[in-house]
Amino acid sequence: MDTQIEERSARALPGFLALAIWFALAGWIAWSFIGNSVLHDAPPEPLAIFGIPLLFLLGKGFTILEPNQAAVMIFFGTYAGTLRDGGFYWVNPFYKKRKLSLRANNLNTPTLKVNDLAGNPIEVAAVIVWRVADTARATFDVEDYVAYVTMQSESAVRKVVSSRWYDGDTAGENSLRGDLDAVARALAETIQEHVVMAGLEIVEARITHLAYAPEIAGAMLRRQQAAAVVAARTQIVEGAVSMLKMSLDRLESEGIVKLGEAERVRLVTNLMTVLVSESETQPVVSVASQ
Repeated sequence: MDTQIEERSARALPGFLALAIWFALAGWIAWSFIGNSVLHDAPPEPLAIFGIPLLFLLGKGFTILEPNQAAVMIFFGTYAGTLRDGGFYWVNPFYKKRKLSLRANNLNTPTLKVNDLAGNPIEVAAVIVWRVADTARATFDVEDYVAYVTMQSESAVRKVVSSRWYDGDTAGENSLRGDLDAVARALAETIQEHVVMAGLEIVEARITHLAYAPEIAGAMLRRQQAAAVVAARTQIVEGAVSMLKMSLDRLESEGIVKLGEAERVRLVTNLMTVLVSESETQPVVSVASQ
């Protein structure tokens, strides 16, 4: 059986109209006391005597709401409705009023240690922007909606992070570090699924800290450096081969020199040494003896 309570509007009178009626009643009671005792030397009317506690009771019905603030009304244990618009109101004085903020809130999750899809331990933290969307659910369906969204956010961070690779798979897809926008969307959607029963809305969610855990950070850094060196050397070799081919083609097409097979091998060796070597190379001049 579904026991969730849906939000609805509470009945209320404009506060200034109710205040004018309250002052009119207070003036009548004051005149009854002063007029009878001073002008007629008589006791006040019985209705005026009972009107004094009535004034205090009616005064409890006045309530003021700031912008982006709501008040949940409870009538003897029963949900009576919610006031969401800021202003001055008068409600049933027997209502119990519970005020909630409708403003956006920031939640910074603690730094969590989670294993990514490859099993590598990583550290991750996120910031969640949330607000109350349904005041009835936030009040009656969970014990503490602030603690609820905190716990569900941590659970969602673990779920999203553990479903992806830190640097992506073999094709570079599903990366935590490279697909931050996609990770943020997945994180917001996952948290929203968990907190909808509490009447909360997730405005934004994003990763604020992402790094390998200290115990493997050094090894992963060396792996990244090795991969960068391999990629750089590959690009250097490809460029050197392209330059070498262009040089040989121009030398032969323009008739600058005729190269035999042995000369071509020696020239290729020397040029590749010059182009690919990481240290500065020194030319060697071969002088034929006479």
